[in-house]
Amino acid sequence: MKVLNICLLSIFTDGFSYQDNLLSKYQRLNGNDVTVITSKYKYSPNGKLTKCQCDDYIDKLGIRILRLATGKNKDFNSKFKLFKNFYKSIEQINSDVIFCHNMQFFDLLKVIKYVKRHPSVKLYIDSHADHNNSAKGVLSKKILHGIIWKCLAHKALPYTEKFFGVTPARVDFLIDVYGLPKEKVELLPLGADDDLVANNRKPEIRDNLRKRLGISDNQILIVSGGKIDHNKPQTLKLMSAVNVIDDDAVHLIVFGSVEDNLKIGFNSELSNRVTYIGWKNIEEIYELFAAADIVAFPGLHSVLWEQAVGIGKPCIFKRIPGFDHIDLGGNCMFFESDSVDEYVRVIKQAIQNIAEMKKVAEERGIPTFSYRRIAEKSIGGLK
Repeated sequence: MKVLNICLLSIFTDGFSYQDNLLSKYQRLNGNDVTVITSKYKYSPNGKLTKCQCDDYIDKLGIRILRLATGKNKDFNSKFKLFKNFYKSIEQINSDVIFCHNMQFFDLLKVIKYVKRHPSVKLYIDSHADHNNSAKGVLSKKILHGIIWKCLAHKALPYTEKFFGVTPARVDFLIDVYGLPKEKVELLPLGADDDLVANNRKPEIRDNLRKRLGISDNQILIVSGGKIDHNKPQTLKLMSAVNVIDDDAVHLIVFGSVEDNLKIGFNSELSNRVTYIGWKNIEEIYELFAAADIVAFPGLHSVLWEQAVGIGKPCIFKRIPGFDHIDLGGNCMFFESDSVDEYVRVIKQAIQNIAEMKKVAEERGIPTFSYRRIAEKSIGGLK
């Protein structure tokens, strides 16, 4: 089966571990021919957008990457950009399945036109919009999402096998805001890279990293981190909670980047029980999860949530409506409020129940958030 991944509103950067990278990776490893249609822009290692020199190439996994230019007078960041030779490219690929990463782009009309002309082609569309990241202003809610993208979604509806939301909140957004029928909408979660999970399930990975970090086997290691900024300041309260908790065996390792205006408060919480180890790449993050006894995220959702559950770790998350898909029946607990007392209470409870949480996390977390399985479901191969 030939699979076309259309990743237009997200930027495909070779070697990254975003959803579009991992879906295409495991669609390819599942035995399919995969082509990614994307833009000419990608992220450089320092996080800046850079223009690619290659237009059409095969990556190391055998995935074809086809990079298209945008039309005149349409900046890449424009919500209304169109891509040159888009329809012609779809025709040349001659796909059996098209997977659209996000629906909020006008070239979706050309996808609809193609599927209408080729009724044997299966179309799947996912969405990352929810009330936390979209439709927040009046114009965005009433016009952009309430009329423009809703109209586009309904034009796609007769030709689409499934619309996917990557969290329950995003499933609800598709139904409530775009008015899509419930039977056409499903959850397609973000997940964990199976290769990195398998590599880091080896006991020596845990043991060696804990030795390098100076954490003994009888200590309780909590790992947290990511982008620590004005959207996720709760990390500082988590650090404070570990400092005051009445258990000297508990140690917190924090990784990631810290926003400048939080650094003074952040640094004041560092201690012999709270250690900051800076920014880490994805391979190092999976190693940290492997070394951890508990992974804790007291702030807003990020893909690190699914990755921590997907490697089989007991977790603690901030309670956010519409993001309960990571609760598999005992693998995690939740912070119900943003207070140091609440963090201390839940951490203590998690430590008391760590054996049961670990069992559920390993038995259910690893298969549920396997990207190999998610990639199969994304093109209708797994019910």
